Amino acid sequence: MTTATDSTPPAAPPGKRALVTGASGGLGRAISLRLARDGLQVIVHANTRLDAATALVEEITAAGGSAQAIAFDLTDRAASHAACATLLEAGPVQVLVNNAGSHADAAFPALTEAQWQGVFDVSVNGFFNVTQPLTMPMIRTRWGRIINISSVAALTGNRGQVNYAAAKGALNSATKALALELASRGITVNAVAPGIIDSGMAEATFDKALIERLVPMKRMGRAEEVAALVAFLASDEAGYISGQVISINGAMV
Repeated sequence: MTTATDSTPPAAPPGKRALVTGASGGLGRAISLRLARDGLQVIVHANTRLDAATALVEEITAAGGSAQAIAFDLTDRAASHAACATLLEAGPVQVLVNNAGSHADAAFPALTEAQWQGVFDVSVNGFFNVTQPLTMPMIRTRWGRIINISSVAALTGNRGQVNYAAAKGALNSATKALALELASRGITVNAVAPGIIDSGMAEATFDKALIERLVPMKRMGRAEEVAALVAFLASDEAGYISGQVISINGAMV
């Protein structure tokens, strides 16, 4: 519904900075490349694979973009806060893509406490440890985009992934609640829930026959397709979209 009193949404400030967690992996790499192509200054995060993050930064800068690499364990609250404090010395981070995640698949009766906790530590505690310290500086700019990478497993379930589905489901709920808190501050919060994506790891799990059975489009998605959706949600044009879980899965659901 539109009215005569509708105001123009705030435009993004110049020189936006974007942090992509878990950017040393295939999906994070594609997201980082796309955001840099769209003119953002991209902070490429890794945990242990700083060499991969550094190589990605070199690729981005060689193409004329702006990027830097950073390494820290986002399951460690103190380390995360220290890293965010360092980043904030150069100004607010106005686009945050919580992409980091982990798998520890097992049938539920055989699932260990370490497998359960480890997956939650990255997807849920990692989200909290990084997002919270960056939120208030983002609020002060009156513009921001928080994009959480979820999974179709949180929407449909998946055998052997009770821990992963539960963690991503918690992330979806956090997305909706945080969107309500930040809606009046010019900040959107959304989740992207990919299905089977060819990001470097899926080929070992999903053969061609299984993909054709599970995916109505009969193919895996491309990491670049997910990155395009993330880039849209990070843009001015998506300023009225918030609190949504958007699945990109070839019509699986």
